[in-house]
Amino acid sequence: MSADRLDVIIFGASGFTGKYTVFEAVSVLSGLRWGIAGRNREKLVAVLKEMGAKAKKDLSQVPIFIADVNDEASLLEMAKKCRIVVNTAGPYRFHGEKVVKACVESGTHHVDVSGEPQYMETMQMKYDKLAKEKGVYVVSACGFDSIPADMGVIFVEKNFDGVVNSVETFLESGIKEGESGRGSAGLNYGTWESAVYGLAHADELRGIRQKLYPQRLPKFYPVLKPRPLVFRATEVDKVCLPFPGSDRSVVMRSQRFLYEQEKKRPVQMQAYVGFPSWLAASVVILFASIFGLFSKFKLGRTLLLKYPGIFSGGLASRSGPSEESMERTYFRMTFRAIGWPKSDRLAEGSDQYTEPPSKSLMVRVSGMNPGYGATCVALLSTALTILRESDKMPNNGGVLAPAAAFSKTSLISELEKHDHGMKFEILANK
Repeated sequence: MSADRLDVIIFGASGFTGKYTVFEAVSVLSGLRWGIAGRNREKLVAVLKEMGAKAKKDLSQVPIFIADVNDEASLLEMAKKCRIVVNTAGPYRFHGEKVVKACVESGTHHVDVSGEPQYMETMQMKYDKLAKEKGVYVVSACGFDSIPADMGVIFVEKNFDGVVNSVETFLESGIKEGESGRGSAGLNYGTWESAVYGLAHADELRGIRQKLYPQRLPKFYPVLKPRPLVFRATEVDKVCLPFPGSDRSVVMRSQRFLYEQEKKRPVQMQAYVGFPSWLAASVVILFASIFGLFSKFKLGRTLLLKYPGIFSGGLASRSGPSEESMERTYFRMTFRAIGWPKSDRLAEGSDQYTEPPSKSLMVRVSGMNPGYGATCVALLSTALTILRESDKMPNNGGVLAPAAAFSKTSLISELEKHDHGMKFEILANK
C-alpha cells in the first residue's frame, strides 16, 4: 500500500451522520492523517468550518475529495487515496455496494454504520473471498447498530469464566434525569428511509442466507426460546418487546464465524427493547403495526417517506434531531447470560451438555447520544483498530461482523476512552 495514502477518508461527510463523524474524528483520529469526501465541495468546506468551530480546532487544511456513488471512477480514486474508508453514506441498500467494491478493488479497508441485514449479508456473500485475497477488511454495523450488542456478547464471554449458552439483551433509552423530554426528533431521515426499505424487503433475507450458509449450524441445548410479544422483564423492570433492529442477526453472524473458525460453542441470543409502562409499549406496537403494514406496498412506502414525523410518532424527521436533544439522550443495554462454569467445560465446542446451565452473569453497556455520538465514536474506533491491530484480526481480511473482526483486539478499551464512547461493566456474577 502506497506510503503517501492518508490513513482515513470519511465518505459522505456532509450528511447528518457524516458531519458528526468529522467532529469526533478530531479526537478519535488524533495523530492520524485523515480527509473527507462527498459530492459537493461547498458543503464539505462548510462541514469542516462548522465542526471545526464546535471542536475549537482549525480544520481548513483537512484534505477534501470529490466522490459520488453514481460515479464509480471517482469512488476508485477516493479509495486509492487512503488506507481505510469510513462510509457514512446510507441507505446502504442503494449506495453501499459501489463503495465496498471500489475499496476491495483498491486494497482499502472499509467500515460503515449499516443496520441493514440484507446489505451486510449480500456484501459478505459477494465480496468475502475477494476481500481475503486482497487483504482487506470490510466491517459493517460499526455504530449503535450493533457494536453494543455484538461486542457486549464478547465482553460477556471474556468475563463469564465458563461456557455461555445464551444471552438476552434489554435495551433502554431516554432523556437523562433532570432534563425535559421536550425536543426534536430522535432519528434523521436517512435512518428512517433505511428502516422503511429494510422492512419492505425483509423477505429477501431467507434467500440470501440459504446461499450464504448452505449448511445449518447444529442445534445446541437448551434452546433459548423467545419470550412473549409483550412482557415485564425483571432484569430491567421494564415492559419489553422484541427489538426490531439488526442486533440479533449481527450477533448470530459473529457467533457462526467464531464457531466455524475456532470451534467455539456459539452463543444463542434474543434481543428486547424496554419501555416504562404497558401504555407506552402498546403505543409502540400500534405505530409498529402501521409501519409494518405500510412498508409492504408502494403507496404505503411513499406515505411513510413523505410524512416521517406522523408515522413515527415524532421520532423521525427530515431535519433530524437537534444537538441539544442528542446530548440529553442516554442508552443502556443490559445482558443476562447463562451457561456453565469452567469446571464443566466440554472437550469440543460442538459437544452437548447433559446438565442444565448453572451459572449466570449480568453486564451492561451504556453511553450518551447513541445515534450520533456513540455511533460516530464507535465507527472511527473500528477504523483505528483495523489500522493498529490488523495482526490480531482473522484471515488477513474478509467481510465480517464486528465481533468476528475485533474479538481479539482492544476495541472495547478504545471505546471506553472517549466522551461519546461506551462503558462496559459487570453488574452481577453468580
